[in-house]
Amino acid sequence: MPPLPSAPQPDPLFATAPDRRGTGSEKWDRWAGRDVIPTWVADMDFSAPEVVLDAIRARVNHGVFGYTDMPPGFAPALAEHLGRRHGWEIEPEWVTSTPGVVNGLAITARLLTKPGDGIITFTPVYPPFLSLPGLAGRECVRVPLAQASTQWTIDWDRLESAVTPTTKLFWLCHPHNPTGTVFREPDLLQIAEFAARHDLTVISDEIWADLLLDEDHGGPRHVPFASLDHAKARDAITLVAPSKTWNLAGLGCAAAISRDRSLLKRWRPTGGGLVPMINPLGYAAAEAAWRHGDEWRRRLITILRHHRDLVLDTVATIPGLSCAIPEATYLVWIDCRDSGVADPQAACEAAGLGPSDGKDFGFPGFIRLNTACPTDRLREILRRLTRAFSKEPR
Repeated sequence: MPPLPSAPQPDPLFATAPDRRGTGSEKWDRWAGRDVIPTWVADMDFSAPEVVLDAIRARVNHGVFGYTDMPPGFAPALAEHLGRRHGWEIEPEWVTSTPGVVNGLAITARLLTKPGDGIITFTPVYPPFLSLPGLAGRECVRVPLAQASTQWTIDWDRLESAVTPTTKLFWLCHPHNPTGTVFREPDLLQIAEFAARHDLTVISDEIWADLLLDEDHGGPRHVPFASLDHAKARDAITLVAPSKTWNLAGLGCAAAISRDRSLLKRWRPTGGGLVPMINPLGYAAAEAAWRHGDEWRRRLITILRHHRDLVLDTVATIPGLSCAIPEATYLVWIDCRDSGVADPQAACEAAGLGPSDGKDFGFPGFIRLNTACPTDRLREILRRLTRAFSKEPR
């Protein structure tokens, strides 16, 4: 394996990370007691920004943690962030809080469909998109994206043929997890036209919208689906959260955006008592991240772009492995089907590496690698990835 390129300007913010072992970390407890570096679940090993930690400390110092409704600064902070970052002007009244994007998807299944209805989505896709419809008594309608050497694209013929009279929702992951695809405005408009033809409501999960890796270098920008000049786009529900960008997933705070205020009033009741209030620390962290976290976010993207390139360079040296270039997220979706390794996940674990198994995303033979860790750790991850697919005995 050739030497990997070094970061042009190492950033002390991301040079180290706290030890998460023994803290109840879902990511790190999966292979507890084994020499396996986890690179699976999509959270980062980096500490949250100091501006967020300061906001949490201030809220802790208040000292009261009673039942908490959406505080007055939450929706305006999100609205200002969306306008500043993405040019999408929304009204704070369009916003309601929800414990997470996955929870939001589950609510839309129950709020907008009835048992037996279909929910269409592209695959591969992160596992809750595939499991939640069935848990709600709905049908998951899977439409594979088309794979090319440089990108994943929409197969419009397959999409058209998959829809049925009972299909009611389109769950869109945008930017896309796990491929890192950023859908362009023409594709989004075509999705809106498709939804209009078949009377579908689009639910757009835009949790990765603030982690576009090449936006400041001539790459694609994020276009919020509901910002399009199209009636079906204006009727869409958008799900967002600060959790991926600022590493706040454990605080359980997300938002749903809809112009339909009557729908927002039915949001929590639709959960049948199973949708809790957001905890006050989650609100404090979210508001601080949206208002004050952009400098940290920009520095993070610099290291994530470098990490993506390190992974791509390594994958290119391993016979039988390939991947399209991810344009967003800190995830790399690797095709292992030509490697001659029957079970890539098992091979990786045997080499001391714990990625996500592609079969959970509807695509066996792939793995998903999380690069959001210090660079030295990523270099060891890539050594183990190379070892996993080496023909030499371990």
